[in-house]
Amino acid sequence: MNYKRAYIENSKIFITMVTSKRRPILIKNIEILRNSFKQTKEKIQFSIEAIVILPDHLHMIIRPEDVKQYPEIVKRIKAYFSKNMDETKIEDYKLTKSRENKKEKDIWQRRYWEHSITDEKDLNKHIDYIHYNPIKHGCVNKAKDWKYSTFRKYVKQGLYDEDWYNAGDRYSIAQIKME
Repeated sequence: MNYKRAYIENSKIFITMVTSKRRPILIKNIEILRNSFKQTKEKIQFSIEAIVILPDHLHMIIRPEDVKQYPEIVKRIKAYFSKNMDETKIEDYKLTKSRENKKEKDIWQRRYWEHSITDEKDLNKHIDYIHYNPIKHGCVNKAKDWKYSTFRKYVKQGLYDEDWYNAGDRYSIAQIKME
């Protein structure tokens, strides 16, 4: 199946990448993941506007120097992580014939979600979603308590209050939930 990607000049790209079978391997292997970003940035120019890493998936907003390179950015991050991940440490790791034939490891879901962000309102909604995500998944009760996101960076820049969102707050989840 051929997917058509949207390449909108000067846009930022919201991306979701999920591990295969939603295995909780990302936080346990955070250094490999960090190195995958570092290695990718050495090859392709892009900035990370916001990110959250959870045990089995990550969300990020990137701004590639060339918007047509975002699929290559995702590919390189996944490839580096997969190449350096010791699959013998994954309990239920087993290659399917399809993955074996394509010389793929069973680390990531093959597909990823992407969305082009072209205006400030959409950008802010996605940044909020990223920083709310650890609360949504029950990892923490306060956004400030999750260390694998850009939330603290945003607080230091004065873009968020440190107590922006807590699990007990009366915010409407619909304000933060993605449509």
